[in-house]
Amino acid sequence: MKILKNLFLIVCSVFLMQSCIVSHKPNMAFFSDSKYDFKGATFESINVPMFLARPFIKKALKEDGDNEEVAALIKKVSKIKVLTVENGDRAMLKDYAKYLNDNNYEDWATIKHEGDNVNVRVKQTGERIKNMLITVNSDKDLVFVDVRGDFTADDISKIINSATDK
Repeated sequence: MKILKNLFLIVCSVFLMQSCIVSHKPNMAFFSDSKYDFKGATFESINVPMFLARPFIKKALKEDGDNEEVAALIKKVSKIKVLTVENGDRAMLKDYAKYLNDNNYEDWATIKHEGDNVNVRVKQTGERIKNMLITVNSDKDLVFVDVRGDFTADDISKIINSATDK
């Protein structure tokens, strides 16, 4: 019985960890479904399981001295996908912004932080925000973070204000 229990735990662990595998293929719709020529850009993508990410995010927030209000917002996050692009160009970023506009994403904030441009876009259904896309643009390297959850406009405002206060 103990062997069967251990085998079951191992199978469950492997099943849960499979979403944490790093891939060299894009994991976001514009990049994976597009017929766009990426001109030598290289991709690294990861789907971050929230049961693994939540403790690390909370610990980082506590170390940075952020308030409990921002840490409580992490509970509202249901899924995070990260995509990094090396050797991306401005034309790709411009086409990506057009794609987001065509798919009802609203531009909420652009923050300049240590020479990088951070752009926050959200997709809203009524009063609820189900999807937030964060784009970090620094020269040739781009980072796209797709955050899914159940947020309000006030929640997003708190996140943006905590980032700009630093």
